[in-house]
Amino acid sequence: MDSNRIKGEARKVKGSIKEAAGKITGDRSLEAEGIAEKAAELRAVRRRQGGRQGARRHPQMIG
Repeated sequence: MDSNRIKGEARKVKGSIKEAAGKITGDRSLEAEGIAEKAAELRAVRRRQGGRQGARRHPQMIG
């Protein structure tokens, strides 16, 4: 794995932990923060892939 993937996985894990902690404690803002961190990492991964992932799944979207 390269360093970007390791950092990305670490951010996803951090987001998952925050989300779980928020659910357990009833802290909705902590839960939302965790969800946002995971979503931000997913967007970064798609950006690094050039946004092609969705086009492969949905060929009709290719223009």
